[in-house]
Amino acid sequence: MDQFHILEKIKMIPVAYQQEVEDFIDLILQKNDLKRSEKKSNRKIGLLKGKMKMSDDFNSPLQDFKDYM
Repeated sequence: MDQFHILEKIKMIPVAYQQEVEDFIDLILQKNDLKRSEKKSNRKIGLLKGKMKMSDDFNSPLQDFKDYM
């Protein structure tokens, strides 16, 4: 279906319902924008692998808290 047929059908709709059609179109456009933004925000797994190093004593208790243990 081409745009011309869609526009002709919209013109045949009573004016009171044309606002509902416009709201529906806006909703579809918002969903489309949301999907695009979700796709852009996806991160690659393992991107920093080998670039960060954790110290060997990472799990050992901190000296600052020895009085509380």
